[in-house]
Amino acid sequence: MQNLILFPIADYWWLYGLFTLFVLGMLALDLGVFHRDAHVVTVKEAAGWSVAWISLAMIFAYGFWQYSLWKFPQYPPLLDALAAQGVTSTAAIAAEASRLANQSALEFLTGFVVEKALSVDNIFVFVVVFSYFAIPAKYQHRVLFYGILGALFFRIIFISLGSVLMQYEWVIWIFGVFLILTGIKILFAPEKPIEPEKNPIIRLLKKFLPITPSLDGDKFFLRKNNVLHATPLFVCLVFIEVTDIVFAVDSVPAIFAITKEPLIVFTSNVFAILGLRALFFLLAGVMHKFWALKFGLGLILAFVGLKMVYLNHAFGGKFPITWSLGIIGILLALSVAWSLAFPKKAEAGAPGAAAH
Repeated sequence: MQNLILFPIADYWWLYGLFTLFVLGMLALDLGVFHRDAHVVTVKEAAGWSVAWISLAMIFAYGFWQYSLWKFPQYPPLLDALAAQGVTSTAAIAAEASRLANQSALEFLTGFVVEKALSVDNIFVFVVVFSYFAIPAKYQHRVLFYGILGALFFRIIFISLGSVLMQYEWVIWIFGVFLILTGIKILFAPEKPIEPEKNPIIRLLKKFLPITPSLDGDKFFLRKNNVLHATPLFVCLVFIEVTDIVFAVDSVPAIFAITKEPLIVFTSNVFAILGLRALFFLLAGVMHKFWALKFGLGLILAFVGLKMVYLNHAFGGKFPITWSLGIIGILLALSVAWSLAFPKKAEAGAPGAAAH
């Protein structure tokens, strides 16, 4: 049962396809209708979109749970695995199928919460990068839109690779130790300022592509004397894209520590990323208040790494998903509460001061 994949790609390619079409449709609606004209995203608008994305994720979770409840009692690979363990009665099969359906839905929710929490780091970076490149507020949504479109593409690649690599025990150990060390680094390493001009990708970009000194509306490129130039808006987009790839190295293994189902990793990750733009516009002005959140994120990474290398084995192959969700939720709540209860005076009125 431990090695049984309940949602193999070969059987559920149609669900991947439908979900991808849904995502592309929502993105087209977002940019083509609601943000056709560049404008400053208000807190009210961002709050509305945040509620919308979270609601869609919860609706998906409910539908996913209901589908699992219907499918599992008649799913041949599961029935064969249960038969091999001597479970053949209708009542016992129904009970095990219900347990697995509940577990799958909770794994989706836990993965969604973890990715949402880890994406807070992205928001810190967005605040600093937009300030560094002097990107006007009305163009920030455009940069984030294409940045997140690229993030989805790279996450698909990372998740595909992860689904193959995570079949090997030694890879699980490597990822687990990596997450623990990353969590410890976040907890104890001093914060370093973000310096886009020192990024090797940005330096390489400037060597091969002329950069205009100023923006030209919401354009990423323009031609001067028949020579293609990139604008600072495009340089900002590239930096954000590279930053997301770095964050994905942490977040994708973290979700694989929660579930081995690629479908759950994919859908929970995508839903969390889709709501990232709205979360940025909602929280950008107050992120400096949550100075202790980094400690909560560090502990979460260390915890999921510990699940990989020890806790899953200690609990018969699977650490209880309800415990995981509870522990992650408590760590997030405590770090937010600690930040608000003991605000840092040095950061008062300094949005983005806590960026790291």
